[in-house]
Amino acid sequence: MRTVTLSFPMLPETAAQWAQPQVVALGQFDGLHRGHASVITSAVALARQSGVPAAVMTFHPHPKDVMGKGDYEGYLTPTRDKQELLAGMGVDILYTIEFNEQLSRVSPEDFVSVMLLPLQIVTAVVGFDFRFGYKGEGDADRLSELGQGVMNVQTVSPFLLEGEKVSSSGIRKCLQSGELDKANAWFGRCYHLRGIVSHGEKRGRTIGFPTANLQLEDRYVIPAKGVYAVKVFYKEEILYGVMNVGVKPTFHEGVVAPSFEVHLFDFAADIYGQELMVELVSFIRSERKFESIDALIAQIGADAGTAKELLGYHS
Repeated sequence: MRTVTLSFPMLPETAAQWAQPQVVALGQFDGLHRGHASVITSAVALARQSGVPAAVMTFHPHPKDVMGKGDYEGYLTPTRDKQELLAGMGVDILYTIEFNEQLSRVSPEDFVSVMLLPLQIVTAVVGFDFRFGYKGEGDADRLSELGQGVMNVQTVSPFLLEGEKVSSSGIRKCLQSGELDKANAWFGRCYHLRGIVSHGEKRGRTIGFPTANLQLEDRYVIPAKGVYAVKVFYKEEILYGVMNVGVKPTFHEGVVAPSFEVHLFDFAADIYGQELMVELVSFIRSERKFESIDALIAQIGADAGTAKELLGYHS
């Protein structure tokens, strides 16, 4: 998959470099959940039928992040994760448009005439609730009008699970409230965090449960504080363990920023400075303060046992 960064206005020489008959899925696609996947797979299938490249056009940073609207804190799929997932879906080209205040003021007409038509897009595939242009004035019908008969528009219906529309905002709420099973069902995969193992307080090893302290590599949406059964990808290995997301109230007071500590089962290698990708498989319990270190140790042992059962792990 080729990745192309664009900015508004797109220069004629840039347009000339990438102009070719192509099918493009348009959207923010943060999360690449099952609803997003239905839009993108429709675009890929149409492109294959037409014998042209399948592309995705998205924006970065997220418009809500730039405009300071809503409770937009972090990404479900930061750029690297989005690129890997899209490549796995058969996308040939990823266009990422730099979103800034200037672009936020661009009219639907100018966006189509400057950013879309010069690329020779034959079909734009969008979700049913797609909006674009200044204050979201443009929708799928307006996009079709502005396509001038040269760019067709295909709209994909909402993706429903148990009668609910799958959405990024819904997934965020589920992650932040500990409804991980529902979030993962809406993703169509397990939510993951990626980061580098750094030196922490090293308290875990003193109580029999050494942990890898993970420094997240990007602004991920932070899940609910608590304990999770996790699957960990380290180089070519797949490991299993239990992760605590939180502020360790048994040891600290007044701490706001959560830490991410992973205890890996039957693993003792030195992995400081190494990258881990941690899939959150199941939410075990919320974080709480314990009356004693012994009570904490007993609970960690119980959590590890629960995680092993949930993961089907046998040492």
